[in-house]
Amino acid sequence: MKRVPPDHKAQAQRVALNALKRAKRAADRAGVELSQWEGEFLGSVADRVKTYGRAFGDPEKGAPGEALSALQRVKLKEITSKAKGEAKRKPGFGGRRGRPKPFERGGTT
Repeated sequence: MKRVPPDHKAQAQRVALNALKRAKRAADRAGVELSQWEGEFLGSVADRVKTYGRAFGDPEKGAPGEALSALQRVKLKEITSKAKGEAKRKPGFGGRRGRPKPFERGGTT
């Protein structure tokens, strides 16, 4: 019996819808009040994924087999971390990695 290859588009669609549902459910359970924009974002992205199979129109904003664009994934991750109560990370470099240590004066003579 031959196996049918998996449909990657449908799989990406299911993954995106489940992630959106999990974010909404986590916010409801934690009692975190999402802003009006965040609530509309979750709803409109879910509707577009259900209707079109992905939530962005410009193919340059995301990979061909993905349901969410890169920026939509970032926003979804921010909403999820807000619902979990995690501290918001500032964009940019994380910690002191990559920066040189300050010059220390005074030494042995």
